[in-house]
Amino acid sequence: MLQRPARRCEGTAMGAIVLDLRPGLGVGPFTLGMPICEAFAQIEQQPKIYDVVHVKYYDEEPLKLDIVISFPDHGFHLRFDPWSQRLRLIEIFDIKRLQMRYATSLIGGPSTLATFVAVYALFGPTYPGTYDKDRGVYTLFYPGLSFAFPIPSQYSDCCHDGEAELPLEFPDGTTPVTCRVSIYDSSAGKKVGVGSLMDKASAPPLPTGSLYMEEVHAKLGEELFFTVGGQHIPFGASPQDVWSELGRPCGIHQKQVDQMVIHSASDPRPRTTLCADYFYNYFTRGLDILFDGQTHKVKKFVLHTNYPGHADFNSYIKCNFVILGTELEEDDW
Repeated sequence: MLQRPARRCEGTAMGAIVLDLRPGLGVGPFTLGMPICEAFAQIEQQPKIYDVVHVKYYDEEPLKLDIVISFPDHGFHLRFDPWSQRLRLIEIFDIKRLQMRYATSLIGGPSTLATFVAVYALFGPTYPGTYDKDRGVYTLFYPGLSFAFPIPSQYSDCCHDGEAELPLEFPDGTTPVTCRVSIYDSSAGKKVGVGSLMDKASAPPLPTGSLYMEEVHAKLGEELFFTVGGQHIPFGASPQDVWSELGRPCGIHQKQVDQMVIHSASDPRPRTTLCADYFYNYFTRGLDILFDGQTHKVKKFVLHTNYPGHADFNSYIKCNFVILGTELEEDDW
């Protein structure tokens, strides 16, 4: 896993923060299903709260494992599906560092232990959970929410046949304290917890008509076709054509050309010059369109994947494009 260096902004003392808990929906400003760019925007808006942020991904195969945004000072992290880059799971791994507000009650943090009895009293009765004997963990499930409790080996027999009497209390009168909280979409009816149960979490379905992850067909030598909005942008289109189809661009920039000055030993640095060509930048679509500076016609499309580790990561929303060539079209792919 590759990890970006942490950043620390001024003005934050380490300690528990309070975030609203929304079972099946999210915690604080982070909502299940949100694109990773929106999560970064929330972080940037509150630098005094989220002052230490780790971004982790699998460098060798970034599309194989989750992209994780972690807040070590606050004891939780966000797991994003590596392909869609949407939030699929929120995990609180250190409940003493994060205090959650549910309705009018608080749980977690350094002052309010999230014990089994406290959780059961706050969230109410539920079906018996599951006991993972190999991990020594008992998981209690609510819709879109689960709590994992470590069970000491001497009390493992309290969980008969994988279940336990609720609320769970040990023979010595103590009750286990939560070691992990998982917040996930419950629309599919899946139970998500630690270990292999973590992989069952998926991002909620996109709203009807959502343009995020809209499939864009790139027909080689011909055009771009947007499958949700129905727009066609052919090569040779004018700026007016593009505006009418996609709306105002997020930015307009002239193309830069780097030329190495190879005849000057005293100044070997590259010099940047401007050419007449210019780009329309559509950051929210993951798209740049290059126009010829003389004819003002589209000459190139640049489609961005928002690949982790790339210099442009988080500058563009991921473009979900499919490249169609003549042979592929004949095969109806």
